[in-house]
Amino acid sequence: YVIGNSVTSIGIRAFYNCSSLTSVTIPNSVTSIGGSAFEGCSSLTSIEIPNSVTSIGGYAFYYCSSLASIIIPNSVTIIGSGAFSSCSSLTSVTIGNSVTSIGYMAFYNCSSLTSVTIGNSVTSIGDEAFYGCSGLTSIEIPNSVTSIGEKAFSGCSSLTSVTIGNRVTSIGKYAFNNCSSLTSVSIPNRVTSIGDDAFSDCSSLT
Repeated sequence: YVIGNSVTSIGIRAFYNCSSLTSVTIPNSVTSIGGSAFEGCSSLTSIEIPNSVTSIGGYAFYYCSSLASIIIPNSVTIIGSGAFSSCSSLTSVTIGNSVTSIGYMAFYNCSSLTSVTIGNSVTSIGDEAFYGCSGLTSIEIPNSVTSIGEKAFSGCSSLTSVTIGNRVTSIGKYAFNNCSSLTSVSIPNRVTSIGDDAFSDCSSLT
């Protein structure tokens, strides 16, 4: 499906449950992708988000279970709640340098995700942002981040390496709960609070 160059926004639920849609071309005229715009597009394998887009709405690509990779350009400042939740084929994500926050459940249950690059403008990682990303083996949290939300990486059972940026002040409840492959963690000096069960059931932590 090719969207014409006169379109400036893709509305809420615009392509909701278009389960046979395999590809979409979004022109540079589009500045916003609405909530649930492509939710349930289970055959969608690839999508290129142009540099004109500044916001990706909540659950925009929820249950796009065939989507394999995504590059979020530097123009995007907002990744909505659940934007890529349950994209179970997603293997790699690059988050541009203009994104300031990764929303609640943004990549929840992306079980094939092995590679994540977080841009250096992100200041907060939302609750359950990477919950259940059981294929994720390492994560580098940049120095721009000040808070890690509740259950942010809970259930990331393949996670062996975590680098926490030196500006983080709080680690939320259950943030790394059940990260059963995690062997060591260095908590920077600015951290003033570590939530309940933040590292519970990290059975390999030595």
